[in-house]
Amino acid sequence: MARDNVLRIVAILVIVAVTGVILYRTPIQLGLDLQGGIHIVLEARDPNVTDEAMQGALAVIERRINALGVAEPTIQRQGARRIVVELPGVTDHQQAVDVIGRTAVLEILDPFGRVALTGADLRDARVGLDQFNQPAIDIEFTPEGAEKFARLTTLYVGEVIPHLLDGEVLVAPVVRQPITGGTGQITGNFTYEEARSIAIQLKHGALPVALEVESMSTVGATLGRESVEASLKAAVVGLVLVVLFMLAYYRLPGFLADFALGVYVLIALALLAQLGATLTLPGIAGFILSIGMAVDANVLIFERIKDELRAGKRMRAALRSGFQRAFVAIFDANLTTLIAVAALYYFGTGPVRGFAVTLGLGILASMFTAVVITRWLLGLAIDLNPKRAENYFGVREAAS
Repeated sequence: MARDNVLRIVAILVIVAVTGVILYRTPIQLGLDLQGGIHIVLEARDPNVTDEAMQGALAVIERRINALGVAEPTIQRQGARRIVVELPGVTDHQQAVDVIGRTAVLEILDPFGRVALTGADLRDARVGLDQFNQPAIDIEFTPEGAEKFARLTTLYVGEVIPHLLDGEVLVAPVVRQPITGGTGQITGNFTYEEARSIAIQLKHGALPVALEVESMSTVGATLGRESVEASLKAAVVGLVLVVLFMLAYYRLPGFLADFALGVYVLIALALLAQLGATLTLPGIAGFILSIGMAVDANVLIFERIKDELRAGKRMRAALRSGFQRAFVAIFDANLTTLIAVAALYYFGTGPVRGFAVTLGLGILASMFTAVVITRWLLGLAIDLNPKRAENYFGVREAAS
């Protein structure tokens, strides 16, 4: 028994230490409403653009933004011809517009100005370095594209083959020798960001419809900070009241539940940080809601234990039976909530997904701390002082 308690204490300390290290090394990402960013509205130039073309543009923009590494972007249709994009934490307006809104039609011409290859012939594009250690764009062709490029460079050795991007000459190299390996490199006076931007556009395909920036604005985080301060104040006040209630009503078990609640907070925040989830204002609301559910699970467990004690069971038997009976109710309640969370995440966008993620992670963490951590701590308390066990819940233990 003593050995089991030591192992449980070590396990709890390891959990606290690991989650603390994760939170120290991996800060939680904030959404647009908390840290600000860029709000862009793109509109199709063609007034008769089809719904299929706009859906294709939406998919291409989403792939480009994902390649930029922006956390929790919002990308959605607005009417028949508009696409609204929100990028949290992005401050470079021009880079955002260049990557997102540029049509990015690549054309490789022969010396007579005829199109020999297009962006459809590319398999991959990424940032590389040229022979002078300057940023360049390494491209890889599809098998069909490799054959076309090999034939082009074989036929026109010593000739210029212009590379055009959206009708503008990107580079006009002279073919020195046939290139048959299926790869090539676009060089020029690129900065790293320019090369990265072009590589992202080429890799994820051209927009099926030309878009122009209808409006663009910088979203400040002032409202977000005010809302966060109010939310945190409410959370702290509520948490203090919950802690005091648990201490006053359940005494030692309440103290242990409060400690388990602290472990829950660490685990939930560490999960958010480790998974790269973005915390939005609705996400904070989901987190606060999950704290209430964590306390509710502990209350349910303690009341079941008190019922078992009133029925005449000894403390250890009441502890075991109380957790078993409470687990079914806790599992059913949390499972139905997780189903609702899954629906919110699947059908929702942006902040709704942020709410679903934080609430879902909070529920999983609360189940673990209530069913495992609280039980370990109660078992330890009983083993340390069995004679006072009958007073832990205000119900005298039945005589042996």
